[in-house]
Amino acid sequence: MRRFVPENVKLIPEEAEKVFQGKIWAVYQWPQKMFDGSFETFEMLRRADTVKIIPVVTAAEAQELGFATEAADDEGGENGVADTNGEMRLIVTKQEQPRKDCFYDYPGGRMDEEDIDELAAAKRELLEETGLSFRNWKLIKVEQPLSKIDWLVYTFLATGLEGHVSQNLDAGEKIEVEAMGFEEVRRLMESGEARYMRFKELSERVRLEEVLDLPELCKY
Repeated sequence: MRRFVPENVKLIPEEAEKVFQGKIWAVYQWPQKMFDGSFETFEMLRRADTVKIIPVVTAAEAQELGFATEAADDEGGENGVADTNGEMRLIVTKQEQPRKDCFYDYPGGRMDEEDIDELAAAKRELLEETGLSFRNWKLIKVEQPLSKIDWLVYTFLATGLEGHVSQNLDAGEKIEVEAMGFEEVRRLMESGEARYMRFKELSERVRLEEVLDLPELCKY
């Protein structure tokens, strides 16, 4: 169930009829009035929304968790001004799935029917894929990848590490958890292995603090 929907998205109208239901995709149709008064059948796809999480931990926490982490090569910000970049790590996943090459991504996945909202889905997916739980959550972006598909992607920031348990992966998932510095993540986003990680709100910023200060779109 969606709790927050941006104003600029195009969704399936309430009067539409579902004419096909697959494992992932559903097809909806409805009569649309044209400018000359005639009617045409319009059609859209729908699929479960996606959640992505950008978790942030300290370098010390990353070491305690045993996640791979780079040396602190990004402690200096622009013009050599020190900031928190070198003290913090972003959690990313290295994944393998059937019929897909190995790729990097932020933790995340599809919303399930039992998820009460997008935040609940994000917490569940993060726990399943990484075993991590966090105190502080902020919704920083919602986008509709394709206007012909009723499908939203919610991106959250997670800070304030609370706990760590074992992963609970699906049968079609192999996931390694890594902790990377801010500059390393920015470089990784430009590679073919990280095509799902491209997030301009991160790549356009020099310091991690600028990402952490992004406005909150919805309070949960």
